[in-house]
Amino acid sequence: MTLVRDSNQQPAEVAVSVEAAAESLVIIWDRCLDRVRPRVSASQLRALLVVDRHQSINLGGLADELGAIPSSASRLCDRLEAAGLMARRTSPDDRREVALSLTAAGSRLLADLREARRSELAQVLAAMPPAARSALVTGLRGFHDAAAGRFAEEERPA
Repeated sequence: MTLVRDSNQQPAEVAVSVEAAAESLVIIWDRCLDRVRPRVSASQLRALLVVDRHQSINLGGLADELGAIPSSASRLCDRLEAAGLMARRTSPDDRREVALSLTAAGSRLLADLREARRSELAQVLAAMPPAARSALVTGLRGFHDAAAGRFAEEERPA
């Protein structure tokens, strides 16, 4: 796979390099996910991350964020609850609503996963020259800002 090294390349050409780097990140992410216990599927991990980000969310909100129907999200939560990673409780704001939150084990699993990812990334970054690391950080900030702007545009009502 040829990586683009000329800064004057067109976005479509640069996308090839970004795709190659993203594939490397996916490999790192998958390896780290394989190391944490208990093992969770990619969809279970996404659910845990959404609940973690919100601290507490109802089932409908989780289903929306996952792009799933509520019954599928509920079954996903059943499995996470059985594994001791997620808890359901009556919402303090509305007794008819169920609030989802991580258990201590769920929080620990995410902390372990994040630590494993950071460790793997640090090893790869240590092999890069300092100037390349600096350029990577600058480029990723620009990419993040552009992506955030694009996602915000997509969410605006027409």
